[in-house]
Amino acid sequence: MSNKTNEKEVLLSVRNVDIAFDNKTGIGKKRFRAVKNANFDIYRGETFALVGESGSGKTTLGRAILRINELSTGEIYFKGKKISGKLSKEDDREVIRSIQMIFQDPAASLNERATIEYCISEGLYNFHLYKDEEDRIAKVDKALHDVGLLPEHKSRYPHEFSGGQRQRVGIARAMIMEPELIVADEPISALDVSIRAQVLNLMNKLKDDKGLTYLFIAHDLSVVRFISDRIAVIHLGRIVEIAETEELFKHPLHPYTISLLSAVPMPDPRVEKSKKLVVYDDSGRDLSGEKPILQEIRPGHFVFANDREMKEYDAILKEMEAKEAKQ
Repeated sequence: MSNKTNEKEVLLSVRNVDIAFDNKTGIGKKRFRAVKNANFDIYRGETFALVGESGSGKTTLGRAILRINELSTGEIYFKGKKISGKLSKEDDREVIRSIQMIFQDPAASLNERATIEYCISEGLYNFHLYKDEEDRIAKVDKALHDVGLLPEHKSRYPHEFSGGQRQRVGIARAMIMEPELIVADEPISALDVSIRAQVLNLMNKLKDDKGLTYLFIAHDLSVVRFISDRIAVIHLGRIVEIAETEELFKHPLHPYTISLLSAVPMPDPRVEKSKKLVVYDDSGRDLSGEKPILQEIRPGHFVFANDREMKEYDAILKEMEAKEAKQ
């Protein structure tokens, strides 16, 4: 399996991944497919966003990359090495250290009975990543400084902090492990609007300073536009479109992507009032003939479609490009 694609280093590869859970309600099918045949690469140093509404399978896929959820079929590769399925103890520890997670709820993800010092140091203790107590304290202080908190915060408890500060602690806890990939699961959705930009700016700064790679899971496309390099849109467990951020916003092709974009709030109240929401409904979709698959319509722009739909999308793209050329 090649580690270079278009001269970019592939850090993580998701190949033909299905994730299914047993249906214990006794209603309907025995197995529920939460993720269906997911395929994408994440390049080193980029922010790759996975966007979809609640229940689309994005967090399930993120947790599978962290080896929390088992795969039903498919493989996940990290730095060219398969990390799905059974691993040796050494490889498992290496994956845990190299791939860290920032959780959605900063209150629930921190131990309320532990000091901030212990919360941040937990990974250091588990992997013994310090020479002595002085070195451990120095690493905790550095992690706090990197996220804009002070050394004197070490002795406090999570409930003494605001939501934004708690999320900074969660980021510090992930960063202290010196990971290569961070899975950020809706890291700002539980925060006040005024704090969100601060946390996003912090994540961008840490990415540049430490050469990090992010998988950024979200449902808000306006947030994703600010932070991501490429976007994958997921609907009911199926990835329906992948493109570079500005390409996706300029040339959305799949009807579900268009539906998501129509829901992004507009700053101008008059424009917001007059715009029309697009509701995605695939019940009328003609899938007779060839089944749809994820296909590349332009370099780096993939859409889930069959050959007939690809011809329609290609015509739409050419029309968009012709209008842009005239302007």
